[in-house]
Amino acid sequence: MSATKIIHSIPSDPLTGAISVPVYQTSTFIQEAPGVNKGFDYARSNNPTRKVLEDVVAKLENGHSGFAFATGLAAIDSVLKLLSADDEIVAVDDIYGGAYRLFTHVYEKLGIKVNYVDATEVENVANAVSNKTKLIWIESPTNPTLKISDIEAISKVAKSIDALLVVDNTFASPISQKPIDLGADIVIHSGTKYIGGHSDLVAGLVVTKTQELSEKIKFVQNASGGILGPWDCFLTIRGIETLDIRYKKQCENALKVALFLESQEAVSTVHYPGLKTHKNHEIAKKQQNGLFGGIVSFSLKDDTQEAAVKFVTSTEYFKLAESLGGVKSLLCHPAQMTHASIPREIRLNAGINDSLIRLSCGIEDAEDLINDLAEAFKIIEKAELIPSS
Repeated sequence: MSATKIIHSIPSDPLTGAISVPVYQTSTFIQEAPGVNKGFDYARSNNPTRKVLEDVVAKLENGHSGFAFATGLAAIDSVLKLLSADDEIVAVDDIYGGAYRLFTHVYEKLGIKVNYVDATEVENVANAVSNKTKLIWIESPTNPTLKISDIEAISKVAKSIDALLVVDNTFASPISQKPIDLGADIVIHSGTKYIGGHSDLVAGLVVTKTQELSEKIKFVQNASGGILGPWDCFLTIRGIETLDIRYKKQCENALKVALFLESQEAVSTVHYPGLKTHKNHEIAKKQQNGLFGGIVSFSLKDDTQEAAVKFVTSTEYFKLAESLGGVKSLLCHPAQMTHASIPREIRLNAGINDSLIRLSCGIEDAEDLINDLAEAFKIIEKAELIPSS
C-alpha cells in the first residue's frame, strides 16, 4: 500500500466533516429498541474509533479483519486462546521475552507444549512439527538477533499439517513485509512500536486472513475484554499517517549504523538483515521489499555484561529504555532488560550473548547517531573494556 493509500484509507468523519477520526469516549450507546442500534452497543464489544483503527490495519496487512488490544502481549494472548490442552506450538527460538514468559509460565501449565527451533532453516521447522502442532509461531526479523525466516516456505509446512502460521511482523512493519501475502494465517503487531511510532502508547494488533479466523478472534476479544481504549486508538491512527515516511528513514539510518558497527574493532558481530553478510540476506531482501528495518544489534569482543552496561550508559542520543520503533533512538541490553525472563542457557543458545546490545534507530540525522556511538566506544576503551586498536 502506497503512502497515499495509507493516508486516505483513514476516513474523515461523515457526521461533521472532521478531517481527523473523532475519539468516541463513551462506555455505552443508546439503542432504539433492545438489540436495535447503529452497530454499537457497548464499548468492550465495539467502538467507532477502534473500528477505524482495526479496519485500517486490516487493509495495511491485506487481511480480512483487524483487532486492537490493550498491549502486544494481549494480542498474542488472544491468539493462544484458540488452542486447547494437549495442543502444541512450534516457535522460533529467538522469541520476544514477553512471549516466552507467557508461553512458558501460563500456557504450558494449561497443557500447551511449545517446541523452540531455529526457524532460519525451514527444515528445522518441518522436523519439529507433529500431528499435535496447531500453531507455527515465528518472528521475522526476530528480537533481538534479527534472524530471518522464509515465511512462504514455512507456510507450506503449516498447510501440510493443517496448522496455522502466525507471524509477528512488528520489526518489519506492513511497510516492508506482508506475511498474509506470503502464506501466513495470522499477523501480530506490537502497535507500541513502529505503527504507533512515537513512544507514547502501548497497543497490540491482530490481523486475520479469513472470515472464520476473524470470528474466532472477535469472540476472544469480546469475551476476554483486553481491548484498546479509544484515545490510544486515536493515537495509533495518527501514528499510521506517518508510518511510511518514518519507517523508511529508520531503515536508512539503521543500514548506515550497521555499516559503521562492522568497522569497529570492539565489535565481534553485527546483526542486521540489510548486510550482505547476514545469513538470510537474500530472503530478507525478497520478502521485505528491500527495507530491512530500523533495528540493529551487535555483540562486543569483550562479551561481558559489564562492558555492555558501560556502553549503554554512555550514549547521548540513543536513550537507554525498553521498547523500540519510535522517532527517538533507543538502545537496550536484552540480557538484563527485554529478555531477562529467559534462562541464560536458553538465551545464549538463541544467540543472545551477555554483551548483546540492541539499537532502535529513530529519525535523527544518521551522522549524529554514528558520532554518538563512536563516543561511547571511546568511553569503554578508556575504561579498558575493549582492546585498543
